[in-house]
Formats: sequence, structure tokens, C-alpha cells
Amino acid sequence: MTPRQTVTTVVASVLVTGLAGGTVGVPLGLALHGAVVPAMGHGAGLRLPASVLDVYAAPELTALGTAGLVIAVLGALLPAGWDARTRTAVALRAE
Repeated sequence: MTPRQTVTTVVASVLVTGLAGGTVGVPLGLALHGAVVPAMGHGAGLRLPASVLDVYAAPELTALGTAGLVIAVLGALLPAGWDARTRTAVALRAE
């Protein structure tokens, strides 16, 4: 493999993980926010208005979902560069 192909392979291998993280993490975080914030308000004896509870709009949720992909790709670039610069036998032994 050429160095560019090695980097592409390593980055492509983390795309599924990043996509899964964004797809699962955003709805779970939103559900957790919807459960915890009202419970905290109730514990303090407050009834929180909708403006406090509905803080995320659709564009922000989309950006948060794609952030999982961006973080995964950025996190894979450095190890991919290391792999691209090593000899094939050394890289395979490290696997």
C-alpha cells in the first residue's frame, strides 16, 4: 500500500465508530438532559420554563451528530501518519 492508501484505510476504519457515536450519543444526551434538568429544578422547588428545557435546535443537533465523525477522523490522523511512515513488516507486527 502507498502511504496515502494507508492513511485512507485507517481513517475509513474509524468512520463507522464516529458515526455510531454521533448517532447514539446525541439522542441519549438529549434524553438525559430532558430527564436531569427538570429533576434538578423540581429538587430546588422550581418549575423551569420551556426556554430552559428546549435549548437545542435541529441545526445544533446535526452539528453535534457530525462532531462524532470529526473527532474520530481527527483522532485517527496521527496514528495513520505513523503507520504510513513505518515499514510494512513493522506495522503488521504491531497489529
